[in-house]
Amino acid sequence: MKVKLLSHTPDAEKLVATAAKLCYSSSDIESLRDGLTDEKTENFIDMLVSIGHESVMEHVSFTFGIEGISRACSHQLVRHRIASYSQKSQRYVNENGFEFITPPAIDSLPVAKEEYDRMISEITESYDKLVTLLNDKHFSEFIAQGIDEKTARSKASKLANEDARFILPNACETKIVVTMNIRSLFNFFRHRCCNRAQWEIRAVAIEMLRQCIEVAPHIFAYAGPSCVADGKCPEGKMTCGKISDVKEFFASMKKNNFESNA
Repeated sequence: MKVKLLSHTPDAEKLVATAAKLCYSSSDIESLRDGLTDEKTENFIDMLVSIGHESVMEHVSFTFGIEGISRACSHQLVRHRIASYSQKSQRYVNENGFEFITPPAIDSLPVAKEEYDRMISEITESYDKLVTLLNDKHFSEFIAQGIDEKTARSKASKLANEDARFILPNACETKIVVTMNIRSLFNFFRHRCCNRAQWEIRAVAIEMLRQCIEVAPHIFAYAGPSCVADGKCPEGKMTCGKISDVKEFFASMKKNNFESNA
């Protein structure tokens, strides 16, 4: 798995502070911005985050490139609606010899790993056969319609991939670029940094949060699963029962970032 912060709104914390101060001031925007020293910005951000004034956070966005995750993971990721996504297409990109993700529980159990790899191998072989059969079928049809050979091959290849992909497993590796504003990221972290989140998307979310903290440490000072962000667990009887450990983990991550940037 590889998560990389590709881009973010410049001067994120100062922009949020400017937008927030505008709500309570008659001054012009440039004057508000010029008066925001680093110390004033940090103090104002700390106050905004502590009282949950999140609407002003929507002015700042972060864009991540995520590779080496499964389709099972990306299906969960794109359920977060207030975001923009660009994902490797299985229509336009042939998945011959596709990479795949193996869950740690399966990888640690030899008999399960053997069965898992066997099935992936069978699917790979079947996918390749389907692509070949469908390519030949569509190519012949396009040629019969009088379409030139180069165009016929291109169109046939896309249609073959389009239908052959139905056999691909959730384990199939994918790549995706995602952009979220801060408010959406807060919501994403509440759900996906939680111990009850699926292991793969939790790993993605934690790494995204770590990189967000590097850019805007005061904004993301309280970000994390609900027990960290809101001080309580919303899961009821389904709680992981390890709230103290979770809080300690995220507190340590944020502390390490502050110390490394000191």
